[in-house]
Amino acid sequence: MLRLLAAFILVASFAVHGAELRRWDGGPTPALELEDLTGQVHRLADYRGKVVLVNFWATWCEPCRAEMPSIDGLRSALEGQPFQVLAVNLAEPLSRIEKFLGAMPLGFPLLRDRDGSVAKAWRARLLPASFLIGRDGRIRYVAFGELDWTSDAVRARVTDLLKEEGPAQRRAARDAPPPAQTAPAARAARPSGADRTRRRA
Repeated sequence: MLRLLAAFILVASFAVHGAELRRWDGGPTPALELEDLTGQVHRLADYRGKVVLVNFWATWCEPCRAEMPSIDGLRSALEGQPFQVLAVNLAEPLSRIEKFLGAMPLGFPLLRDRDGSVAKAWRARLLPASFLIGRDGRIRYVAFGELDWTSDAVRARVTDLLKEEGPAQRRAARDAPPPAQTAPAARAARPSGADRTRRRA
């Protein structure tokens, strides 16, 4: 317990105001399975085929709070497209998260990392920590610190990921029958017996 508290304090001391979205080179995507504020379980694996933004945050983190409206703005702009936001709160009481949500309504799930184990697995040592996951389930970009998620540069990265084929599209393309081949032009009809007789006449 003391070790967990020490880790939490260490993370709490690193709230970052500036960030850039850069390519991820940290290896495979860790698992994520957490409850939201209503107790519903969200598994990252269930969102395969979508572009997913996993954002680690806390109410005490000023840059976390500052970037939330732009995250929700991005979600709203991409309504109807295969895009999902999962905001993972770092080990705070439910009452504190609900109070924050009452002051800043958001249109995406807030998940509870009650003991900080998921943040540790994702190496979210600075807050906010954001991971942009492609439709194939792999982490593609990461940002440590506050980011304007409605900026043209960020939107372009997200749009590029949305254009990629997801697993379902690849399966459909693989299982689709080959395109029908165009039949060669029909051979000219052989002359009938009557035609041959007329030619000889």
